[in-house]
Amino acid sequence: MQRWTNWAGTATAAPSTLEAPRDTAEAADAIRAAARNGRTVRPLGTGHSFTGIGSPDSGCALDLSHWSGIVRADPDSGLVEVRAGTPLHRLNAELDGLGLAMANLGDIDQQTIAGAISTGTHGTGAGLGGLATQVEQLELLLADGTEKRCSATENPELFAAARVGLGALGVITTVTLRCVPAFALVADERPAPLDDVLERFDQLAADNDHVEFYWFPHASNTLVKRNNRLPAGQAPRPLHPLRHFLEYSVLENRLFGAVCRLGRAAPALVRPLNRLCGATWSARSYSDRSHRVFTTPRDVRFVESEYAIPREELRDVLGELRVAVGRLDEPVMFPIEVRVAAADDVWLSTAYQRPTAYIAIHQFQGMPYRRWFGTFEDIVGAVGGRPHWGKMHRLDAEALRERYPRFDDFRRVRAAVDPDGVFRNAYLDRVLGACG
Repeated sequence: MQRWTNWAGTATAAPSTLEAPRDTAEAADAIRAAARNGRTVRPLGTGHSFTGIGSPDSGCALDLSHWSGIVRADPDSGLVEVRAGTPLHRLNAELDGLGLAMANLGDIDQQTIAGAISTGTHGTGAGLGGLATQVEQLELLLADGTEKRCSATENPELFAAARVGLGALGVITTVTLRCVPAFALVADERPAPLDDVLERFDQLAADNDHVEFYWFPHASNTLVKRNNRLPAGQAPRPLHPLRHFLEYSVLENRLFGAVCRLGRAAPALVRPLNRLCGATWSARSYSDRSHRVFTTPRDVRFVESEYAIPREELRDVLGELRVAVGRLDEPVMFPIEVRVAAADDVWLSTAYQRPTAYIAIHQFQGMPYRRWFGTFEDIVGAVGGRPHWGKMHRLDAEALRERYPRFDDFRRVRAAVDPDGVFRNAYLDRVLGACG
């Protein structure tokens, strides 16, 4: 197999074999064969994580692209069983055709459903959890090739661990989601000064179904995005296709990409370019099917780190970041993104047992980022920040144990279902410690 690399180019691997099973029996055979030969196994998603969590290292890469599509759906209950390798953009379209939708989504739809839940992917909304909270049941192939089903009532500890399981417990084969009737969202996006947004952020989060904002770190302006359900009976009013193309394809991708390349070539221009970008944000309002509002095409490549912090710490943390970024020798080209989520009960969820604010920082691909990311981690670490499992961070098992009350319970379940580390890789060795 040729070398594997992730979307951002931050992780590469040279797996020894590539298997592309067409059913669970073939996948089980591949897992058992790898275990007999002392090789590890990693399921391949779309490589959209920035860490090496999905890396097959030198073991067996399991291509699940044949496992795509909805298996069965019950529109009355909202329960939908979907194959693990289904990309979110395909799932969203198929759900819409059935009159259903996911209650909340992130802004990227290229991941597989299994990869998205396993890494703790989330959207925004003070009353809503991440994608894992919408999971009703999972089916996994364990390290010995046996298939195991888990839910809140069947193998509940495995379920509590596997909903954000990092791919460390087995190969997910199907995911049963609890969906909601299809709905439309009213999107309202408008610029606002950072100080004003921070002053009223709690109210913004309380008053809107979904709220987030973007802030260029060398500027003082933000773009606040509010998405709320369109009342029943009202027809959506999407952006005109030409305007959608101009704003999303031309301005937010092609033009912004050109600005980033200019900043990379001439770093002295980054700070004024930041201020220019922040000053040119403009208001827009429209409504559309929920998945078309939640997700946005992202063609400009970047690296990213994201931490979940207690909601009440957001204002102070951003204040510290504002001071710190002004002291950096290497300027930051990309904006910071801030989102929120409700507390949940998933063991390795970044929102476990606390209302959460998410702060995501980025840097354009090919520009220096390590000092910026290190400074960020120092600041969020002081308030108990938890890193997104699929985004760049430096923490190891010892540090993460202090931030997750059920960390040792997760390790205990892992030791029971994969005692020999069939599903391990270098990233999991670092963040979970040795198997067994």
